[in-house]
Amino acid sequence: MSEKNREGKRTARERMAVEREKQKAAEKRRRALIVGASVVCVLGLAAVIGVIAANSGGDDTESESAGPVVAPSGALGKDGTAIPVGEPGAKATLTVWEDFRCPACKSFEQVYSPTIHELTDAGQLKAEYHLVTLIDNGLGGTGSRNAANAAACAQDAGKFTAYHDVLFENQPMESDDAFADKDRLIELAGKVDGLDTPAFRSCVEDGTHNSWVAKSHEAFQKGGFSGTPTVLFDGKNIYEDRSMTPEKLKQMVQEANKG
Repeated sequence: MSEKNREGKRTARERMAVEREKQKAAEKRRRALIVGASVVCVLGLAAVIGVIAANSGGDDTESESAGPVVAPSGALGKDGTAIPVGEPGAKATLTVWEDFRCPACKSFEQVYSPTIHELTDAGQLKAEYHLVTLIDNGLGGTGSRNAANAAACAQDAGKFTAYHDVLFENQPMESDDAFADKDRLIELAGKVDGLDTPAFRSCVEDGTHNSWVAKSHEAFQKGGFSGTPTVLFDGKNIYEDRSMTPEKLKQMVQEANKG
C-alpha cells in the first residue's frame, strides 16, 4: 500500500473519530436536557412555576379553577385542604403532600402505604392527605388537577383511600398527561367497589373540586415545602430522613401511642 493511501486512510479514521466525539458530546447534552426536564418533583421546579405564573395571562386551566371552593366531605385543617384517613383521635399524625403525576410520590406509596394502612386501620395513626399540582405547573397539562379533583370526589363517596391507591398504581409516565382524560379517571373508579356512580361521574366531569385543589396547592406553596412528596410526622419532615423505613415509622407511631 502506498504512503499516500495509508495517509488517506489515517486521515479518514481521524475524521471518523472526531465525528464520533461530536456525536457523543451531542448525546450527552441531549441526555442532560432530558434529565433536567424530568426532575420536576423537587425544589428547582419552584422557579419554573414562578415564571409560568408570572407570564400566564389566564388560560383554560385557570378559568376552570376559578369557581367557588367546594371542599370534599370531611376535609379538615387550617385551610380545609386536608383529607383525613384514620381515627380522628389517633395520637400520631402523618401529613402527606402529594401529586398524582409525581413518580417520587408513587415510589413513596409503594414502600409505605401498607404500613400506613395497617396503622390507620388499627387506630394508632391519623393520616392527612393534601393534593397539589406541581407537575401540571412544570410540564403543562391538567392531569394532576383532574386526578386530585377525582380523588376529592371519591372522598365525597367515602372511598378516598382505595381510589388514591388505584391512581398511584395506575400512574402514567410523568410526561404523559393521561390523567387529564376524565374518562380514564372514571374508568379507574371501576376498580373500587361502588365508586363508579352517577354522582361520582358528575363530580369528575364538572370539576366540582377544582378550586379546592387550587387552594390546596396554594397552601403547599405558602408552606415553603421543597417538593413532593412532603411527609411530616407530628410536624417533622421524615421524608428527608435517609434512615427512615416503614418499620422505623411503625416504631415511632407505637412510641407516640404509649404516651
